[in-house]
Amino acid sequence: MGKINLQIKATLEGIEELFTNHPDYNFLVKIKCTSCGEESNKWHDISENTKYPGKTGKSENNFIAKCRLCGRENSLDIVPGSNGKYTNEDVGKFKTLVTFECRGIEPFEFTPGEGWLAKAEESGKVFDNINLSEKEWVEYDEKSMQSIGIYEFESKFVPAK
Repeated sequence: MGKINLQIKATLEGIEELFTNHPDYNFLVKIKCTSCGEESNKWHDISENTKYPGKTGKSENNFIAKCRLCGRENSLDIVPGSNGKYTNEDVGKFKTLVTFECRGIEPFEFTPGEGWLAKAEESGKVFDNINLSEKEWVEYDEKSMQSIGIYEFESKFVPAK
């Protein structure tokens, strides 16, 4: 059992904070089996609010998958309270957004998709349901009369310490 952090990095223009609508946000990831190395080519959505019963029926997990190659049943959970915010002070460096607890599988690729929120720097207005599937987003903040945006979105997975 190991923990893996999803870290993000982006350029923010006129944005104070970038975050997800946690705990409802669906993290879209591709996974691999740590037993045999089989990598999925499908996107899997993982939400902290979604629970599935484990094979013993005693525990619940945010995601359960049976490996197509070795047949092993694996699971993955979002560590409660691990969701963070990417702020204008974090620009230029990777920061942990969420931590996954992995049992037999681990995520290796992430795509941001829909459901992001951004708080504008000048006006404090919160823009919701932002779609970052193109890894950038541009909008006009009418309160501050400025263009705002998110650019050069990147992500990576690193072992949690």
